[in-house]
Amino acid sequence: MTDAPDRPVAPPLPEGTPIRDLRTATHVAALVADRIWRAWWRDQGVPLDAVRARLEESLGVAPVPTTLVALRGTQLLGTASLIASDMEQRPALSPWVAALWVEPAHRRAGIGAALTEAASRLAFRLGHARVYLAALPEKADFYRRRGWATCETDVDGLDILSRASPPG
Repeated sequence: MTDAPDRPVAPPLPEGTPIRDLRTATHVAALVADRIWRAWWRDQGVPLDAVRARLEESLGVAPVPTTLVALRGTQLLGTASLIASDMEQRPALSPWVAALWVEPAHRRAGIGAALTEAASRLAFRLGHARVYLAALPEKADFYRRRGWATCETDVDGLDILSRASPPG
């Protein structure tokens, strides 16, 4: 990723929306942090600054964590991250696709699927044989329809899914 950071990390979506590494689109970093915080952490009492600090880890030189963003021009449409671990209860499982968020006005346009695919491909390019994610049971079918398999159910109310690297 660091050898050519200005290139998209996945093919453009049909409507011409590229998926980029946040390192090359830092102008949306504060908005990404806000969306992640509002979706998962605000109601848990986690301060926005804590989410910002975690997101900033994606701006370092290590390939994991990496945050991907779907943009139309300079407008954020969605985001997903590849992180080392998303569940303390399963420290041996790594890496994870996490924090998939698509702006409400742009849902059902393939952006979430494309972000998930791009994060998975990144994990596979980095040499990982398998990638994981956690989903609410009512959201898990979104991933199953895209080739993810259920590993466990009801781990703190979440399903753990995985996807293997394609052969070859």
